[in-house]
Amino acid sequence: MKKILALLFTGFLIFLSSAIADQNKGAEKMELNGGTKGKVHFPHHQHQKKLGDCNKCHNMFSQLSGSIDNMKTAGKLKKKDVMNKLCIQCHKTEKKAGRPFGPVKCSECHVK
Repeated sequence: MKKILALLFTGFLIFLSSAIADQNKGAEKMELNGGTKGKVHFPHHQHQKKLGDCNKCHNMFSQLSGSIDNMKTAGKLKKKDVMNKLCIQCHKTEKKAGRPFGPVKCSECHVK
C-alpha cells in the first residue's frame, strides 16, 4: 500500500511540475523597450521552441518582466548588450549554418 501511495504521489508531483512549467513559459509575444530606435516585437514562444533551453537567453537576465530595463538602469547590463551578445550573434550563426534565422539588422526588429 505504501508503494502504491508513493507511486501515486510521485506521479502527482511529476504532473504538477509539468503543469507549472507550462504556465511559466511567459507571454507568447512580447514588446521590448528598444530605446531610441523604437520598440521590438519579440516572438517569445517561437524562440522557446527553436532554442529549447531558456537559459540560452536567461543566463544573461532574469525571467521577470522588465528585467532588461531594470538591469540597464542599475548599471548591470550595458546598452545593446542583449542585442549584440545574444540576438544578432545567434541569428548570424544560424544564417551561416544555413538554418532559418531571424533579423540581422537593427531596422528589421525595431519599430517606431
